[in-house]
Amino acid sequence: MRRLLLVVWLAPAAVAAGLLLGLLVGPAWAAFALLPLAGIGWGWVLLGRNWRSWRYAERADDLLISRGVLWHEETVVPYGRMQLVEVTSGPVGRRFGLAGVQLHTAAAATDAAIPGLDPAEAERLRDRLTELGEARSAGL
Repeated sequence: MRRLLLVVWLAPAAVAAGLLLGLLVGPAWAAFALLPLAGIGWGWVLLGRNWRSWRYAERADDLLISRGVLWHEETVVPYGRMQLVEVTSGPVGRRFGLAGVQLHTAAAATDAAIPGLDPAEAERLRDRLTELGEARSAGL
């Protein structure tokens, strides 16, 4: 889905840059239209690596979310601190059969998200996390 959005935004930019520079400045300047095309190739590879870097694990007392290629981030959310667990899916995500789980806690800095899930898995995870959160409620 993100790769499609990358192409939808950068391909018209490449065409527009090529046409405008070619017509207004000269044909040699139209070569700058290759920059957005190079951005598509570079972004294609980076988006794939980023997508493969996302992981989550349901552990005994908390949920572990890890992500990142260059800067690896790990978020640990204790089940007892979860206040709200919601499933989100925008129009493009629904078209591609994708949903995300958004976790909210009392501290804004520990809010976490797990994007790119199958909708059935997102709903299962939401129900499981809600159940575990209620069982281990920290008195919030």
